[in-house]
Parts: sequence; C-alpha cells; structure tokens
Amino acid sequence: MAEKMTQTGSRLRAFGPTGMMLSPLGLGCWQFSRGQGMIGGFWNAIDDEASKEIVRVSLEGGINWFDTAEIYGRGESEQALDEALTAAGDLARGSHIATKWWPAMRTAANIPQTIAERQRRLGGRRIDLYMVHQPWSLSPVASEMRQMAKLVERGMIANVGVSNFSAKQMRESDRVLRTFGLRLASNQVKYNLLDRRIEKNGILETAQELGCAIIAYSPLEQGLLSGKFHRQPALANQVKGLRRMMNSLGPAALAQSAPLIEALERIGAAYGGSATQAALNWLIHARGDTVFAIPGASKAKHAEENVRAMTFRLAADELAELEELSLRAGAKV
Repeated sequence: MAEKMTQTGSRLRAFGPTGMMLSPLGLGCWQFSRGQGMIGGFWNAIDDEASKEIVRVSLEGGINWFDTAEIYGRGESEQALDEALTAAGDLARGSHIATKWWPAMRTAANIPQTIAERQRRLGGRRIDLYMVHQPWSLSPVASEMRQMAKLVERGMIANVGVSNFSAKQMRESDRVLRTFGLRLASNQVKYNLLDRRIEKNGILETAQELGCAIIAYSPLEQGLLSGKFHRQPALANQVKGLRRMMNSLGPAALAQSAPLIEALERIGAAYGGSATQAALNWLIHARGDTVFAIPGASKAKHAEENVRAMTFRLAADELAELEELSLRAGAKV
C-alpha cells in the first residue's frame, strides 16, 4: 500500500479503498461524552479544556483522524471533538472525522433522518467515514447500505463503513455498495493481544480479501495491556460497572497475563517506550497495513503515549514473541 510521511515523521497509510491517507493510530473519542447517557457514562466526564489539549497533542504527534459516534453522549462527543478541532486552528487542517449511526430499535430509514444532527454536532465538518455502529437494526444490511450510499451520492458523507459486523455481513455490505460504484471502507471491531477472535472468525481474512481496513477498538483491553493493573493490583478495585465486567482483573487472570505484560514492558523499553506503546505497535504492524487502531486518552499524557507508538516498528521476532505469549496469556481466539 502507498505510504507517505507527516511533518512529525509518522507514516500515513492508505485506508482501505477510500483514497484517504491516515495515520496508523487515530484517536478514539468515546471519553469525550461529557458523562452523558448510559454509554457516555462509561467514562468520567473530561473537562473541555482537557479534551482540547488531548486533541492538540494528538495532532502534533501525527494523528490525523478521530473516531466518534452518535451514541457517545448522545452527540456530546461529536460536539466536543468539533470544539477541540476548532481550538486547534491550522493544526487541525486536513484532519479526518469518522462517526457512527446507532441502529438499535431503528430502521434504515433513520439514517437520512439523523444525518443532519450528526453534521450539526460536528460543526458542519466533512464526515469522511460514516459507519453502522452495530448489526442491530430492524432493517437488513442491504437496506442500510443503500441508505448510506445515497448519503454519499448527496455529498453528505465520503465513505461507508461498519462496526462489529461479521464476515458474512461485511461481504453483503460490500456487495450492495458495489452496485452504487462504492466499496466497503472498513469494519471497526475489538482487536488486541488479548482478544484475537477476528483472526479465526473470518473477519480479518475477509477484510484483506475485500481490501478494506480494520479499525481496532479497545486496543489495550481497557488498560490491561498497559501493565498498570499488574503493577498496582489494587487499581482493579477502582474499576466499576461495565468496565469491570469486561476485563479479566482477578488475581488468577492477572498472573496468567503477567508474562505477556513483562515482555511488552521489556520490548517497549528497548525502543525507549512502554508496554502501552509496544502493544499498540504490534496492532498496527503485525497484520501489514490492514489494521488501524483507536486508543483513547483521558489526559494529555495518554495522547503523548499513543503518538510515541507510531515512531518505531517492532522486529519480526518481537511480533512473533508477543503473539505466542498472548496465547499463553489466555487471549480469546
């Protein structure tokens, strides 16, 4: 795939069939939900000034795209992102936005009915990638893709993607989009060293066959791969609600994944970095240029860590070692 360098030295890569050149890491903006709604309440509210600083640091580090969604705070994340990009001024010029339509208890007819609100929340910015957030619509995939294609024809979005779709649903999406002269841009799915199911269920293989991108969410398994819970097990007691249910934070699970974390820390340190950076680097290089990732950041220092992960490339033996240890650590496959 084509590559070019940003002014900060990080490499851009072709994003599926879209023609866009994106940084391997984008910034996930779920945490910008301002604590609104059930989904937005997954994170503590972040001060707007902190959000602006996170976006600025990300842009300065070479990240040129941002992932948000309607369901993140019922549009609050989209609005906070727009405000942060506005505050960044010329630094944000040329940046790209991905957002998502929430399908639960809706039909495909809702897609054109709600796009104006997405545009309003984003301050009229171009929506470079619009995704169906979950395969939960009351309408079939074909109907969703037809409505998405019509938005492209009307110039309201640039590219069509999906999220959490199966391999079969990806193929159907691409089939319908082809009838409009379009292609499926991407599938956003959970993927990290402790959750490698897309390697076995056909999703990664299908993405590579169709030439579309994979956007990996939860790239650090909600912080587990950073090693912070291994260094300070007491932190696990501070994780509440859904986040606690989603993670393996018990003593036995932490002990099982400890060798993987130790390797991530050792390998990361060899590049002047951390376990976080090694885990992210594995994601964006282990499967060629197919996989992009969207780590979040609730503080500017987290954004600094994210961008540092794009400044080196793990060697083949290091990638292989991490893959082997991930399986020993109980990775989902």
